[in-house]
Formats: sequence, structure tokens, C-alpha cells
Amino acid sequence: RKVLMRIAVGSDHAGYEDPPPYYKPEIVEYLMSLGIDVVDCGTDSAASVDYPDFARKVCASVLCGAAECGILICGTGMGIGMAANRYPGIRAAVCATPDMVFLARDHNDANVLCLGKRVLTLDQCKAFVDLWLKTPFGGGERHQRRIAKLG
Repeated sequence: RKVLMRIAVGSDHAGYEDPPPYYKPEIVEYLMSLGIDVVDCGTDSAASVDYPDFARKVCASVLCGAAECGILICGTGMGIGMAANRYPGIRAAVCATPDMVFLARDHNDANVLCLGKRVLTLDQCKAFVDLWLKTPFGGGERHQRRIAKLG
């Protein structure tokens, strides 16, 4: 059963970093193959750009309701994740293992997944996207209480 939704996707130039395959267009294509609408927030080349600009675009899409959640890509996921977490209401998770992905959703209700082109294979990224999409927020008073404190 396919769950149709809309996801905002953005990256800095690392999403198009050599060698191919280029992560951002591959992840966009993968999401579309799952029946998911994509809000493409850029960038679209390997020309050097500033990751905070693309984090802002994805976060704005999520916060205004144009997308239900977001995926961000940079070299490690760290810089773009730091930029995303500056926006109240965004819970961006930099994930490098399946356990991190699962817990980001189950415990933290992460609404933005941050991936690193230089630290993950494309297959790992796709597997993380699958796990992130199928893992619901576990809820529970303690997790809801903690998330409420994030603002």
C-alpha cells in the first residue's frame, strides 16, 4: 500500500557532487517512484552554494504546510541539519545508522531527515528514507513532553 504525501527535498552542491550517481536527483526520483509528490527546493547543480539557504527553503515548505516533511542533503548532513533546527517547529535529524533513523521518528517525531553524501552510500540513503517514511511517531507522554519543550 502506497501512502501518498508531499515531501520537500533540498541540498547544497554535495547533492550533485562527483562521482555520480548524484544523490539529490536520485532521491527525488526514488520518492516519485513511491508515489510521493516532491517539492524541489534546489539546488540543481554542483556549483557551490550555501546550505542554510536550502535548509530555509525546505523548512519553510514544511512549516507552511506545502509539504508534510522534508529531506535535506549536504556533505555530512550536519551543517544543513544545524541550519534546519534553527526554525521553531522543525525537528531535523542527522542520521547515519538505521537505529538513528528509527529513533528520530519513534521518539523525536523528526519532520526533516538530513543525509550526508560523503558519509552514506546512495543505497543507505534510500533505505533510510524507506525506514523514516514507514516509522510512525511512537507517542507516549514522555516523548510528547520532551518534543513540546523544543518549541
